[in-house]
Amino acid sequence: MVRQLSTPWLLSPLVIGLIGLAFAFFFYWNVQRQPIGGTETMNRIAKYIREGAMAFLKREYTVLAVYTLVVFLALGSTLGWLPGGAFVLGAFLSLLAGFCGMQAATLANVRTAEAARRGSKPNALLIALDGGAVMGLAVAGLGLIGLAGFYFVLRNTPTLNSTLHAFAVGASSIALFARIGGGIYTKAADVGADIAGKVIEGIPEDDPRNPGVIADNVGDNVGDVAGMGADIYESMVAAIVSAVAIALTTNDMGHLKNIAPGLSDEAERTLGAALPLILSGVGLAISILGIFLARALRNHKPANVLRSCLIVPPIALTLVSAILMQVLGATQAITLCLAAGAIGGALIGLITEYYTAHKPVHKVAEASLTGAATNIIHGLAVGKESVIAPMVILCGVTFLANAQLGLYGVAMAAVGMLAGTAIVMTVDAYGPISDNAGGISEMSGLGKEVRDITDELDSVGNTTAAIGKGFAIGSATLTVVALFSAYSMEISHARGAPFHIELTDATVLIGLLLGAILPFWVGASTMLAVGHAAQKIVIEIARQFKEIPGLLQGTADPEPAHIVDIATKAALIEMIQPGLVAILAPTLTGFFLGPEALAGLLAGALAVGSTLSLFMANAGGVWDNAKKHIEKGGLDGHDKGSDAHKAAVVGDTVGDPFKDTSGPGVSILIKVMSVVSLLIAPLIANR
Repeated sequence: MVRQLSTPWLLSPLVIGLIGLAFAFFFYWNVQRQPIGGTETMNRIAKYIREGAMAFLKREYTVLAVYTLVVFLALGSTLGWLPGGAFVLGAFLSLLAGFCGMQAATLANVRTAEAARRGSKPNALLIALDGGAVMGLAVAGLGLIGLAGFYFVLRNTPTLNSTLHAFAVGASSIALFARIGGGIYTKAADVGADIAGKVIEGIPEDDPRNPGVIADNVGDNVGDVAGMGADIYESMVAAIVSAVAIALTTNDMGHLKNIAPGLSDEAERTLGAALPLILSGVGLAISILGIFLARALRNHKPANVLRSCLIVPPIALTLVSAILMQVLGATQAITLCLAAGAIGGALIGLITEYYTAHKPVHKVAEASLTGAATNIIHGLAVGKESVIAPMVILCGVTFLANAQLGLYGVAMAAVGMLAGTAIVMTVDAYGPISDNAGGISEMSGLGKEVRDITDELDSVGNTTAAIGKGFAIGSATLTVVALFSAYSMEISHARGAPFHIELTDATVLIGLLLGAILPFWVGASTMLAVGHAAQKIVIEIARQFKEIPGLLQGTADPEPAHIVDIATKAALIEMIQPGLVAILAPTLTGFFLGPEALAGLLAGALAVGSTLSLFMANAGGVWDNAKKHIEKGGLDGHDKGSDAHKAAVVGDTVGDPFKDTSGPGVSILIKVMSVVSLLIAPLIANR
């Protein structure tokens, strides 16, 4: 049996990360070589979408570069230039993953539509999957390369912890800006286009006469590809960092509970710190195999293919972990923790699918028969109910993991939940690609046979997107629990004494209440940002319909660049406030009120933020699919244009910023606050 980790074991995560990137390039090449659109209109629309998406990224990245430079100088002058450099690398790799995913998605959309135009649903599914795989493998591969590289080089130095924490802060803060900025953009464009088109003018979704449609399709990419990728990338990084931090800072080994009998405490710490990276590498390898399995099953029903992508990897990860622990001489309690997290994540995804794609959707659609008010009431109720089971599962996972390996076990459960990041992100990015393909088909005037294929792929994509959001929020909650544990250990380590939190302590209670406020603050600001930008877009679309002769009749072209510019400016301006809240709130609380108050702040934000974000995401998902259910003829005698459909459109319009802006924004808020707290813990421990 292996009793000391040799160099090949320590390098394995780095090597697997590089292999993941190599496959990302392979899938990108495979997408690129597929036939482009068969008509000039298809290619022109795809060009508009691609140029709009890249223009947004360029402007967003320019703003984030300034932010990164400022924080680099601040960290370098306080914690050291190595942590400052790690922050920059964490931010850069997050942006790079988003850029790679965006490039692939904006190539795959028109090629997916072309495959559908040629009548091949399996090929259309394959192209959309390959486009999503670029994002998934880039996210997991780059995150693993960055963390594993720092760990291997600095594993025997005292700067390892602060460096990894700074890397996580870079990933987290960029994720917050990218997710909220992309979310504001996509939902401002979506809501504005829907109100101006479907509600006011009564024209179909993705109608080429609507000047907001191009911006809406651009938004699918900047929000659900680049934004979601940064979100999942940050969760994976934070989960690994929390496990490493607990392993390296535990004082009495009680939180490792003898994970490898016979090893010295120091060797056991080393093993405990390396295992999160090794097992994440295993998860990436399994995800690669899962992607190829999905490609092999492309002739089957798309919904079943994508569902298998989410169910098989957790089982495979558990089996491989059991073998690895035997080889390494480590306790199988690690496998149990890993399995609890991985299976818990899959269950949360399936529960989310139920609430956003099955019976609850039909109930909300039926509620639309009596108007928009009852549609919204039922949607709110379903969203609230959908929180119960996932949170119970997360409590169960935390209880089981803590019983096995204490705080370290909780962190390993989070690692297990996120070990399949690559395939989860692949399935999620498939959604906006298929959605764009449907939009291109509609705007290009392709036949019903083509739309039948793209509509089926898009319908499955809506479900996978909802599953991805549920998984992202669930994994964020478990990650924050692990980060909270790591924060407690960091304070204990810095003080040289156990860190205890008393709920009767006034400063803890103050922090708790302040933490409970923050998710509502960010949720309100992001909802208002979408509302304000959507109003401007509606006004601009109305102006174009009025001032461009023949636009509504389809004999003149719209001016989508104006809509893209409005959405871009709104996103870049409005994303600043939530970002500052996430970074300044824990920093000011920690330095002025002390570590106990900061612990309360994190606990309050965790409890309120995790439930609020899941509620908003699922409520938005059920409103969206209730509208689509009616459009597909789910209510006899109440098709598109009926009063029931109009009521469902209102619910969907309310739900858009719920599920794609505010819900994910609140989820990232609690993660950013936690990693910032972990980074500053040594500086505030004795205040």
